[in-house]
Amino acid sequence: MPSRMHRRTTLLGSAVVTAALVVASLLIGEFDISLGTLLTDPVAREMFLISRVPRTLSLIFAGVAMAVSGVVMQMITQNKFVEPTTAGTSQWAGLGILAALLLAPNLGPMPKMLIATAFAFVGTMLFVGVLRRISLEQQLVVPLVGIMLGAVVGAITTFLAGTFDLLQSMSAWRSGGFSGIVRGFYEPLWAVVVIAVLVYALAHRFTVAGLGKDLATTVGLNYDATVVLGVAMVAVCTGVTSVVVGFIPFLGLIVPNIVSMVLGDDVRRNLPWVAVLGVGLLLACDLIGRTVVAPMEIPASVILGAVGAAVFVLLVVRQRRHVLA
Repeated sequence: MPSRMHRRTTLLGSAVVTAALVVASLLIGEFDISLGTLLTDPVAREMFLISRVPRTLSLIFAGVAMAVSGVVMQMITQNKFVEPTTAGTSQWAGLGILAALLLAPNLGPMPKMLIATAFAFVGTMLFVGVLRRISLEQQLVVPLVGIMLGAVVGAITTFLAGTFDLLQSMSAWRSGGFSGIVRGFYEPLWAVVVIAVLVYALAHRFTVAGLGKDLATTVGLNYDATVVLGVAMVAVCTGVTSVVVGFIPFLGLIVPNIVSMVLGDDVRRNLPWVAVLGVGLLLACDLIGRTVVAPMEIPASVILGAVGAAVFVLLVVRQRRHVLA
């Protein structure tokens, strides 16, 4: 009982911290906005609604999208080190964005998202197909395969972007920053909220899929259909997020692992906390990027990449110690 109470206190504390980070994101920035100015200054109120609210909402939606995507990827691959950036999904979405720029430079955001989603889906299915055809005796082999495939796709994307003078256009996808988010641009991210709700509704299927194909089939789950559905959901989250805010690394790796260490592997029970902690971590990285070099900004993806790389190494060391023990 004390252990359960400690876990509950930890999670509730994380939720409170995340709520405080949301408030800080709404108030902190180059333009001075406070509760007093919102009530008395129409310019501050307009800036708040045009810039701060959309930026904070995009951070919330992107955090939910990538954290939930990490859970789904880890369940369908049965590997704790897999998420969209270590499976090549994000790199394939970037290739889709480049394809849209090459074929139709004036294409709107929604068609770009559809193309990026299609590329992300195909690339992730390719990754899953490769996993089924090789022997995976060690957990680390799976993310290494994904990182290798992602590196190849990323190199092709860079080569094509350089050939057609689109490197600058592709830099927005790679930056993963939120400084340019304003009203009228972030709204497609509402789609990832729908995906998150669907994942929660189908959480029991992903939990069973995480037990492996043989056992999942034995209990009556259509394993292949569940994998395809999961990949499609991840592709939508990655495609939409990539077009609106760019590349967000390691979030889907860090948060699900932390939550599973505390609560176990029940997807339905974990998802709300995964979403909360994903939002909190992304907000914290964005606030650090806003303040350390103000009035300039460091993209949230840079901070998150540094944190994620360190956590990835710690998870690898922890897993090796567990195996040796």
